[in-house]
Amino acid sequence: MSDQKQEYIVNYIKALKAVEDEMEPFKEHKRDLKANYIENNWLTREEISMAVKAYRLMKTEVDFDELMEYYD
Repeated sequence: MSDQKQEYIVNYIKALKAVEDEMEPFKEHKRDLKANYIENNWLTREEISMAVKAYRLMKTEVDFDELMEYYD
């Protein structure tokens, strides 16, 4: 492996670490949000899991009518 390639790898790892470090407070906030809903008995873990799945489906612009037809 060339010295140039190794330098790119090191730089990429440093940049990736910086991005992940910046994301950590948001991940922590997400964990706290989930814990808060569970502690207040607003939602169960299962209900939160289903809500997250629904959110992810909405992000991909799934046709819910088509999904329900398939599910039925």
